Amino acid sequence: MQLRVARHTQNIEKIKRFYVDLLGLEILGEFQGHDGYDGIFIGQPDKGWHLEFTVSDHLPQRVIDEDDLLIFYTSSEEDYKGILVRAEKLGMGKTVARNPYWNKKGIIFKDPDGYLSVIVK
Repeated sequence: MQLRVARHTQNIEKIKRFYVDLLGLEILGEFQGHDGYDGIFIGQPDKGWHLEFTVSDHLPQRVIDEDDLLIFYTSSEEDYKGILVRAEKLGMGKTVARNPYWNKKGIIFKDPDGYLSVIVK
């Protein structure tokens, strides 16, 4: 089984900057004009999962809960530190999660759509 998490956005360039430039994920594919949608797939090759972000003429309808999180477990201390360095260079500030467990376990960033991503060592 593979996993795809899909989300509609109006900030696709900022989304690329966040998930690719900050977190170090890769663009695995892109599409345009698919029944009125353009989109990108972001993740890591051959991992069995990826994130899909789409844009269209329809504005996203979202209700973000502070406990809606994407959790990324880094594979090494070097990867974790690399994200911290890139965050500083990109001027991306950290935030806090409502659940104190995640604040103890990692660093939290808010993506351009307002969703939280937790980076764990």
